[in-house]
Amino acid sequence: MTTPTTKHLLRAALLLGMILPAPVLAAGDTLTVANMTFRTGPFADAGTPLMDGQRDYMLMLNERDGGINGIRLNYDECETGFSVDKALECYDKAKASSLVTQPGSPAITLELLPKASVDKVPVLAPGYGFSAMADGKRFPWAFNPPVSYWDGASMMLKGISGDDLDNLRGKKIALLHLDGPYGEEPIPLLQAYADSFDFTLLPVPVAAKEMQSQSAQWAKIKAERPDFVLLWGWGAMNAGALAEAVRSGFAMDRLVGIWWSAHDDDLKAVGEAAKGYRALSWNLPVPDAEVIKDIRKYVIDAGKSQTPAEAPDKLFYQRGVMISMLSAEAIKAAQEHFDKRLISGEQMRWGLENLKIDDARLAALGMSGMIGSFATTCANHAGNGSAWLLQWDGNRFVKASHPLTADAKMIAPLVDQEANKFATSHAPWSLNEACKN
Repeated sequence: MTTPTTKHLLRAALLLGMILPAPVLAAGDTLTVANMTFRTGPFADAGTPLMDGQRDYMLMLNERDGGINGIRLNYDECETGFSVDKALECYDKAKASSLVTQPGSPAITLELLPKASVDKVPVLAPGYGFSAMADGKRFPWAFNPPVSYWDGASMMLKGISGDDLDNLRGKKIALLHLDGPYGEEPIPLLQAYADSFDFTLLPVPVAAKEMQSQSAQWAKIKAERPDFVLLWGWGAMNAGALAEAVRSGFAMDRLVGIWWSAHDDDLKAVGEAAKGYRALSWNLPVPDAEVIKDIRKYVIDAGKSQTPAEAPDKLFYQRGVMISMLSAEAIKAAQEHFDKRLISGEQMRWGLENLKIDDARLAALGMSGMIGSFATTCANHAGNGSAWLLQWDGNRFVKASHPLTADAKMIAPLVDQEANKFATSHAPWSLNEACKN
């Protein structure tokens, strides 16, 4: 039993990220964080830098700090190839030991939500998954900070309208989207906006087999002559869309992508021809950030990672770093709150529900400017942070907007509706009645 003084010192040390030489722990004591990876399969080009960033941040914490507050991290990858069936196998293998499960896609997330709710395993899907997961009362075990897909759709409309959605009245907006749960996710919200602000929404689906050759879709876009095309792409679909846009002469500054349509390598393949293309992103590339310097020093330059030397400067790699930071910060929050270094999955859930990422915390983490401030709560598991429009200058992405935030009043009814529908269809469904909206 700790004395009040000892307890006070431990909590102060946890807040500061220090390691105290108190309770003696077994040599094998670790905290396991499992991640479902897709370094193989149709989306490997995008998945690899994301996973490299996630892994390298965890490795850096072990090498630089000895883990988190004296407990080393067991970062455990399980390859899915983006397959739902393989992901379910990965989940079953890790659920008993991992503090959290990280699905990697909306389709996998939807399959895992009922299982994880019963098993009481936190689901962390940063910036993806099912947008209604933001409802902490109905999804007590699911988290999608710092922003949801519906947040992203709202921000994209703000971005193309110059922050005045009345400017979209009478316009036609095409949504070029992957045909599946991910690509269909923004449609209900965008249609609600179209009905409210009197513009036409034109969904243009792209089947997985058509990702690299979208001639039919772009023929339709050319015939319909939309004012803007919102690109809700993933993997090879993005490169295909950019190539077709160039081929058809579509103005690049009227093509705007969601954050998964902002992969540096896709843009570099098009180069100058893609100049002016914009994409929303909830993280900003900061190559000289202190955290990136530490990853290079303790992991990459030390030969403890296969990450290419140029990768840490890129957007997707740094997004992977941000994703692992969320897990690490949740662990720290739970350790401090429960006065324990070896936390449980249920305590990890509390940590994810009480994330407070502000400018001061980002500065302490060496991440200033890499992500906007946000906080999760019992009722709000997305955090409703900010994002920026980035623009391709022919060689790299540069910031092209102020921080954009979503219109909560437009999104809230849809969250309530879809969260209720999901809970009802999976009854009996466990709620967190303590949450007050």
